[in-house]
Amino acid sequence: QNEKELQDVVKQQEEKLLQLIDKSGEVMRLNAEVSELKRLLQRAETEAKVLWEEMRGKEHQVDTAYVQERVMLRREVDKLRLLLMEKEDENKRLTDKY
Repeated sequence: QNEKELQDVVKQQEEKLLQLIDKSGEVMRLNAEVSELKRLLQRAETEAKVLWEEMRGKEHQVDTAYVQERVMLRREVDKLRLLLMEKEDENKRLTDKY
């Protein structure tokens, strides 16, 4: 009976360890994804800043395609910022959980 209980405890511990290993891999994957999202966000912010600076001096020479591109970039920055926040929240949840 004691041997059976011991085997059950060992099996449970092995299962928990495997779950932790799986979660650790997931956390590493999420960290990599967060890094990529941060890189994309920085790139989009830089592009938007460049466009904004170019627009400052050309108020009377604005072409529609240029403004549309600028708006698209701003939307992309906002979208990436939201994705980053979601991934950071998910990462924090996983870190706090394990």
